[in-house]
Amino acid sequence: MKKPSFLERLTGAQSANDYDRILDDEHEFGSDDRKQDTYHDDDESWQDDAHDPGVPQEGELPVDMYQTSDAIVIRALVAGVSPNDLDIAITRDMVTIKGMREEYQESSDDDYFHRELFWGSFSRTLVLPEEVVIDEADAQEKHGMLEIRLPKLDKNRSTQLRVKSQVHKA
Repeated sequence: MKKPSFLERLTGAQSANDYDRILDDEHEFGSDDRKQDTYHDDDESWQDDAHDPGVPQEGELPVDMYQTSDAIVIRALVAGVSPNDLDIAITRDMVTIKGMREEYQESSDDDYFHRELFWGSFSRTLVLPEEVVIDEADAQEKHGMLEIRLPKLDKNRSTQLRVKSQVHKA
């Protein structure tokens, strides 16, 4: 069996031959639709920590990003996270938001009917569509909504420089 490419391993994609096999007229659905993932058992570079309960998982913060005429705006729900516990790093073309949502468990795991809320650390790195002015960036949190306003760099702005003369006295 051919070893899958990095992209196939990353996305879980199957090769076209696998789909041809599944869609073949003689194929019975449900029989062997999913191949055994034995090809990476011996490969140390392939580590799947997603199913290891001992490894804490980091969530990806969902965001909205849009632009106005003069700024790029990023919005994210950060309910349950203190603004002091948010770490926002900005460069001219990238923003990284990190934080931690602490779980306050009032009941044992057996007493839950649904567990859908994310608890633990989260982060998100966004590549910005335009350069921004880092020093004028602003972040505010209100009712669990984080809003980061990043003024766009005005590439058409120009200024006149005055040349200074230094007179040397002998």
